[in-house]
Amino acid sequence: MISSFTELQERAAARGPARVAVVAADSGSALEALDAAVCRGLAEPLLVGGTERARALIAERGLSALERATFVEADTPEQAARAAAELAANGEAAVLLKGSLRTDQLLRAVLDRGAGLRTGRLLSDVLLYEDTLSGERRLVGVTDGGINVRPDAAALRQIVVNAVGVFHALGRARPRVALLSATEAVSEAVPSTLVARELADAAAAGELGACEVAGPLALDNALLLSAARAKGIEHPVAGRADIMVAPGIEAGNLLGKAVKYFGGSITAHVVVGAKVPLLIASRVESAEDKLNSIALGVLVHAAR
Repeated sequence: MISSFTELQERAAARGPARVAVVAADSGSALEALDAAVCRGLAEPLLVGGTERARALIAERGLSALERATFVEADTPEQAARAAAELAANGEAAVLLKGSLRTDQLLRAVLDRGAGLRTGRLLSDVLLYEDTLSGERRLVGVTDGGINVRPDAAALRQIVVNAVGVFHALGRARPRVALLSATEAVSEAVPSTLVARELADAAAAGELGACEVAGPLALDNALLLSAARAKGIEHPVAGRADIMVAPGIEAGNLLGKAVKYFGGSITAHVVVGAKVPLLIASRVESAEDKLNSIALGVLVHAAR
């Protein structure tokens, strides 16, 4: 199991390079991340849309690895997204990285039925951060803080399956999945606890694939073995979760940003469920975070 972002990049380099397309490529941080990915052997660069400004940024910032990139012209972000989706559908791009366009502009092009990138699966976002609460460094996932606003039980089932697939790509044969809520007690007053119990029962019946699932669990019971023991929770997941599944986008988004801005961890995240991995890192995220996301996308692509 990959336990750090340094190791993540090393494993991705061993499986790469993969053709990574920056969509609306006039983004300084995205270009810096792709330049570093090319230098590390992770990626082959493809720049779609915003190419005049991208060329200027490449020269201005000395991104020499991108001087040999393939450039695809597109006049608007929407056109860039459609062009990138077509390239991915044709096998000419393995990973799509969001540049200066909005997430909804990229997703609209990917989800267009004519684009050929739909799989029939739900799209969901999986964020990784480096957790040290156990005394050792390990990668922990948070899902879904970026795509699905108010997932019902059926959607959460797919969100779990998607996240488990990402952790399989990281080398975890049976990821430990915590279904988060405000409490570990099942109560009709807290609907997310009822959904968590339903999904935990489905996992116990083998319906969610190769994983261990527990829920509902409060955040401390998911990550701290001492908290789980203090409450008498005996389960392989309790205190040792690899994946934390939020009940809705607000909780997932807040938790993902908390581990970054309060916890100080670098991060990576990938959207899975389409025919190629999608990297929708915020335009304010650092080049380091985006480099980690590229490495994650390369590994997820290779695992397919």
